[in-house]
Amino acid sequence: MPHPRRAVISVSDKQGAAELGKALAAAGWEILSTGGTARALREAGVPVRDVSEYTGQAEIMGGRVKTLHPKLLGGILARTGVDDAEMAASGIPPIDLVAVNLYPFRETVARSGVTFREAIEQIDIGGPTMVRAAAKNMDRVTVLVDPADYPEAIGHIASSGEIPAEMRRRLAQKAFHHTSTYDAAIDRYLAAAGAEEAGEAEFPENVQIEFERVQSLRYGENPHQKAALYRLRGASGLSLVDGERLGGKELSYNNLLDLTAAAELAADLEGVGCAIIKHTNPCGVGLGETPAAAYERALACDPVSAFGSVIGFNVQVDAEAAEAMRSLFVEVVVAPGFDDDALAIFRKKKNLRIFRLPELGKVPPAGFEIRSLPGGALLQERDRLAPEEFDWKVVTPRAPSEAEGRALRLAWRVARHVKSNAIVLADESGTVGVGAGQMSRVDASRLAVSRAVLPVAGCALGSDAFFPFRDSVDEAARQGVRAIVQPGGSVRDDEVIEAAAEHDIAMVFTGHRHFRH
Repeated sequence: MPHPRRAVISVSDKQGAAELGKALAAAGWEILSTGGTARALREAGVPVRDVSEYTGQAEIMGGRVKTLHPKLLGGILARTGVDDAEMAASGIPPIDLVAVNLYPFRETVARSGVTFREAIEQIDIGGPTMVRAAAKNMDRVTVLVDPADYPEAIGHIASSGEIPAEMRRRLAQKAFHHTSTYDAAIDRYLAAAGAEEAGEAEFPENVQIEFERVQSLRYGENPHQKAALYRLRGASGLSLVDGERLGGKELSYNNLLDLTAAAELAADLEGVGCAIIKHTNPCGVGLGETPAAAYERALACDPVSAFGSVIGFNVQVDAEAAEAMRSLFVEVVVAPGFDDDALAIFRKKKNLRIFRLPELGKVPPAGFEIRSLPGGALLQERDRLAPEEFDWKVVTPRAPSEAEGRALRLAWRVARHVKSNAIVLADESGTVGVGAGQMSRVDASRLAVSRAVLPVAGCALGSDAFFPFRDSVDEAARQGVRAIVQPGGSVRDDEVIEAAAEHDIAMVFTGHRHFRH
């Protein structure tokens, strides 16, 4: 004769707990519970037996010890046909379902002002023990750690009284993931707290990174490569994953890479700005009084490469800007927002992806970035422009004029987003030419000039790293460049400065390099 069914429900997130309890009670199950969960179930009319009454052991140490008891854990871990005699001798009935989710440690440490002691008190001990025990005994026991799984379990209990083996195994895997990521969050918190206490900025010896899948993609960089999009749990600052697609086709792998580049560059611009991106490199950047003016200036830099591009704005897009873009084939447009008239215009293009990223232009990207290697990974702090970067040193007899200073500032901001070796030609309203991803700096300079549609004469030039030789300065002078910004630091800095002085070019050193590989 089958034994009476029994479940433990003890949850921090009580969403759906009453519905689960009612379904189990209606099917004749006995329900064991603790503390706040027991109160919530009783208030919902669900008959509940307190765990302390069931085990015969009162909660001790302020509730720290309440579920760590052989009668409870033995009932979860017991194997049918293996442990029956020992269970009977010890008076341990079997437990068939465990619905447990853990103390809100991650939510607690995410709040500002939380003390170390408050954080430590939110480390669950009994919960993970019950979850792991139930998951280990998946052949007989069902474990539920996510309220999203309650309806499916309720459906099976109502229809057949049993949870299928396939579902039990699937839920067990989810349970082990739940406890492993919970422990990883504690590990991260303690590592960060220890580093802060020691005044260290080193990366921890071990890194636990948690991603959750947002969606599968049609394919990766090429059609023969599979791909998916994941969210980094606990990420702060500008997060592309939290944006909203307002129209057009699903975003592809390459769309997402270009969209990221457009959003990060647009967020870096001062004033009303527009960035046009192709294969993650900017092919045009513009500033203006309006989004339409910024777009027109960005487009003027390289209208040919702008075909099939991704375009980013750092302000809300209006109908005038949308109308200006009507004649250009664009893959994606990303902005903090779009007014209704702009959306109506964009949505006439069936395939145009419209992506709203509310924090774009307000919150800079934060944290670290990850690059995969075969069998490993590289982690680094994100490359962010700090205010002190613009405390520049003029190294030539002639200092930049105010207009040249504005052009240099823009060229330097854009150069940070261009693949190395990078050269950016700009005036104070936008880019004039971009030389990206070249093996030599002088070739990058020549490429920037050759791509220029607008006049180069009178422009400023930004270089992501120092000039190793004077040849790039001589080339720039031949094209009429009037000001240069570069990090400095070459053994031939004197030779490079002398070349700039000979051509009456104003040159400033930043003291910062911005390689982008």
